[in-house]
Amino acid sequence: MSDRKSRIALIQMRCGVEPDKNFSRALDFVRGAAKKDAEIVCLPELFGSQYFCQTEDHANFALAEEIPGRSTSVLGELARELKIVIIASLFEKRRAGVYHNGR
Repeated sequence: MSDRKSRIALIQMRCGVEPDKNFSRALDFVRGAAKKDAEIVCLPELFGSQYFCQTEDHANFALAEEIPGRSTSVLGELARELKIVIIASLFEKRRAGVYHNGR
């Protein structure tokens, strides 16, 4: 059994209606956590938008993205650059009409 400890950062952030702005802020928070020696950084659930899971509104399907995709590529590159693990929840579009709260 190892005595090694890991530093984990849990990001809390206010998310607005602009996904690109939310994503950019999340990246800034990840970088900030890494500067404070976090090895694992957890982003809020569905951080790309305001949390919408209390009701089913088909307009929110426009927020879905494919995985792998742009967000996973950017987050993966950042994780490699900072030598950390990033845990992120994304609204996944598996195919037309099939959506998931992906992790």
